[in-house]
Amino acid sequence: MTDIKYKRVVLKLSGEALAGEAGHGINPPVISDVAKDIKRVYDMGVEIAIVVGGGNMWRGETGAQMGMERAQADYIGMLGTIMNALALQDGLEKAGVPTRVQTSIEMRQIAEPYIRRKAIRHLEKGRVVIFAGGIGSPYFSTDTTAALRAAEINADVILMGKNGVDGVYSADPKLDETAVKFDTLTHLDVLQKGLHVMDSTASSLSMDNDIPLVVFNLNDPENICRVVKGETIGTTIKGKGRD
Repeated sequence: MTDIKYKRVVLKLSGEALAGEAGHGINPPVISDVAKDIKRVYDMGVEIAIVVGGGNMWRGETGAQMGMERAQADYIGMLGTIMNALALQDGLEKAGVPTRVQTSIEMRQIAEPYIRRKAIRHLEKGRVVIFAGGIGSPYFSTDTTAALRAAEINADVILMGKNGVDGVYSADPKLDETAVKFDTLTHLDVLQKGLHVMDSTASSLSMDNDIPLVVFNLNDPENICRVVKGETIGTTIKGKGRD
């Protein structure tokens, strides 16, 4: 534990990260690979909570644009995150990592309801906790869920793994050759520059609670371990009082 910078982390995984190259649906081999990456960090003694998105299943904004009532569309997306959480739980437990899923929408037959103290107790007992169902209310993203849960469980950092993106850029590097990569930013920088790292609600919540965020490329299986050790990987977005 002496070479670990972050003892308790919230890992934010997009739904697309579980879909692989297909970009949609659940890809079991990809989930197996992600689970092995997480196990490496788990074996280091790090307490890990995970917030998983649902973009590989459904996006509430897309449904709303198609004419669906926004709240209803968002609830469908929340169910997608729960499906992803259960699939990831299966992958982690096959890798030998004890895992609990907690949902903000109660469905006791398949997962525990979200209870803050119980989640912290699971972490202290060496279990990975997956937070599913968003925050349980429409109009909020899973980025906001990650920021909120990180504050609630007193996490040291939010780790945001991206597919094929190695940090935060001034513009989309795939579309703009002049895009510049940032090594460090503050949450206020993200808000003022309009950088699309997290939505503004999540950035504000992270800033107000002084929670740093590290954005890195998830495709390299060693990167999560490197980030936890404090190596300079990707982009670090600092809380107001953090180094």
